[in-house]
Parts: sequence; C-alpha cells; structure tokens
Amino acid sequence: MNMRIIKATNLACPLDGTPLHGDRQLVCSNGHSFDVARQGYIHLLPVQNKNSKAPGDSKQMVEARTRFLESDFYLPISTQLNAVALQHLPAAETLCVVDAGCGDGYYLSRFCAALQQCAGTAALIGIDISKPAVVAAARRNRLISWLVASNNNPALQPQSVDMLFCMFGFPGYSAFKKILKTGGKVLLVEAGPDHLQELRQVIYPEVRKSPPPALDRAEQAGFVLIDSQTLRYQTTTLNREQIAALLLMTPHLFRATREGKEAAEKLHGLVLTVDVVLRVLVKQAD
Repeated sequence: MNMRIIKATNLACPLDGTPLHGDRQLVCSNGHSFDVARQGYIHLLPVQNKNSKAPGDSKQMVEARTRFLESDFYLPISTQLNAVALQHLPAAETLCVVDAGCGDGYYLSRFCAALQQCAGTAALIGIDISKPAVVAAARRNRLISWLVASNNNPALQPQSVDMLFCMFGFPGYSAFKKILKTGGKVLLVEAGPDHLQELRQVIYPEVRKSPPPALDRAEQAGFVLIDSQTLRYQTTTLNREQIAALLLMTPHLFRATREGKEAAEKLHGLVLTVDVVLRVLVKQAD
C-alpha cells in the first residue's frame, strides 16, 4: 500500500468564500486572485484579517521551534498523534487532513510519512497565521499544501475536510465545524497539568497546575468527545541551547519574570516532564 498525496482542491477565497481554481495563480469567480509563492505556499490571509503587521510566530521563534523539534524531544507526541489519527481515519478513497496551526510542519510531515502504510489518495493541508512558519513548512515537505491563513477563517470550502489536527493551538470551533464533513474529527493535543513542570519551576515564582481547556465551546459548536488519551514521559537531558530554544518557542518566554529568564539562562542541563492530553472530537449532524 502506498498513499498518493495530492495538492488541495478545496481551497476557498478568504474574501468571499467561493472556490479557488488555478495552478500558479488561484482565482475565484469574483476575480480575486492569489499567487502561489515560489517556495510553494499560498498566502490566503487578507490584510483586514491580520491582528498585526506580522501575526503569529516570528522567524526567530520558528527557527527555535525547528531546532527543538528536530532534536526529537517531542517525537513520542508525533508518534501517538499518528497512531490515533490512523485509527480514526474514515474509510474513504480520497481524504483531506488539515493541521490548523501547523507551525514549521513537523507534525504534519511525519503524519504524511505514516500515511504511506495506507491505500488511496489524500490531500494534506497545513495552515498557520505566521508567514515565517509556513515558509519553513514549505521547505520541509513539498507534497503538502501550505497556507498562510487563520484558524478562524481557514480558506477552505465547507464540509470538505475529514480530519483536523490542532496541536497546542487555538481551536476555532465554529470555523472547524464549517469546513469538516459530518462525522469529521478534530484531534486536539494540549498540555497536561505537569507539562514542562521543571522549566516552569525555574521561571515562575509559583507554578500552577492547570488541566487542559474545557470543551464547552466545542460542545456548543456541535462536537462530541469520543476519545481521550494521556501521554507522559521524561525527556533525555536538554543542553543549554535546547533549553533556550524551548523557551523561545513557547508562551512561557513572554510570561516569565526577568528573574525567571535569567535563572533559565544559567541552566546547563534539564530533564523535563512531557505531559500532554490527546482528545478526539467528532462533528455531529445538525
């Protein structure tokens, strides 16, 4: 078996929602056009939908994330995500899987490789609001369709997606409901109470253990929880550069006190607890 990966055919104009068609340039029926960048990605985030001049992760943050992820400290997360996703994929000849908040494409690229054990055809789409992240993702894997777009306006046609990943991200459940088919699934990966507790103990005066976010908004949007798994393990020792990269790629850099950041900079090695919760939601019929 060998899954054939195809380019996305379900892109929608971010201005009016009508289908986009074309090769090097995508055009909707109302004449809005979007060029495919030479790196292979498509910019579908209109200026009026940006919350800043350069939304999302900066180039420096993206490079830090890539350095950290390529060290394989989060490889077990990717492996479990792939196993759960393959278990929950529908039996269809052609699939569409979206990573909403794809970052540099690490998780979706590894899922692309895992799909090789399956038969059929699939379009894989990575979406991120950060242009530097999508540029990095496009360098990582040319088979996948990479979009600069927002989780709240993914620029995809209604009811055209079978499965959607949201990794440590900001789920836009109303938008997810719109683009998913009935019975389509959302795979959420979120931090558990003890995630990175050793680093948090260094950078914060007080460490609070919080459960993953409640699913009230998901339930209100018509999703039902059908699976929940916890993954917990200890990493090997991070060196000074890897600690710095991890701090830079997380919100902790902006939340930490000055004293906390200085304490983190003095660390020469750190073993971390990884504690994540992977939940599967299914879209119910209206």
